[in-house]
Amino acid sequence: MKRFLFLASMAATLSCTKKQDSYNLSTFNESNILQAVVEIPAGTNKKYEYNLESKSFEIDRNNGVERIIKFLPYPGNYGFIPSTYSNPNQGGDGDALDVIILSESLTTGSVLSIIPIAILKLIDNGEIDYKVIAIPKDTKLQTISSRTFVDFTKNYPKAKEILELWFTNYDKKDSLSIEGWGNKKEALMEINKSLSK
Repeated sequence: MKRFLFLASMAATLSCTKKQDSYNLSTFNESNILQAVVEIPAGTNKKYEYNLESKSFEIDRNNGVERIIKFLPYPGNYGFIPSTYSNPNQGGDGDALDVIILSESLTTGSVLSIIPIAILKLIDNGEIDYKVIAIPKDTKLQTISSRTFVDFTKNYPKAKEILELWFTNYDKKDSLSIEGWGNKKEALMEINKSLSK
């Protein structure tokens, strides 16, 4: 009976626990380092998205069917920069600013400090759909050592090429085109432009 009461009280406690609102976290942490939220771990084909209403990460659905990428898995950890908004009145897609973190696979829902190194400028069905390219601030999580776009281009040209190929081929239903690349300064300008608060 004690075991049952213990389990019942734990279930009640967990159900009352307020879920973290990942979307409205601070864009920068207390040390003024940029933060990111991981939706889709590197190496997976399932398209997870953060649901602002339920404050949970769910597999995206299209007409009731789970969206599974029918291409190579995500080449990095895909997510968003919290408390940002890509304004449709300025050509944006109405979502938080996207980020791809180049590192080993991270868990869905992870929040980590990042260093932006570039921005990939995509147009998706006529809407601006820029992707901030970043590495983790934590050196133990880093798989590449570039901290600038120049270093990234010089030391990892094939990684840059893989990102271009992946984004222009992973979803055959979307009309994605590359407008170009920007450096760290341009990435930070886009982030500041998209701050929703």
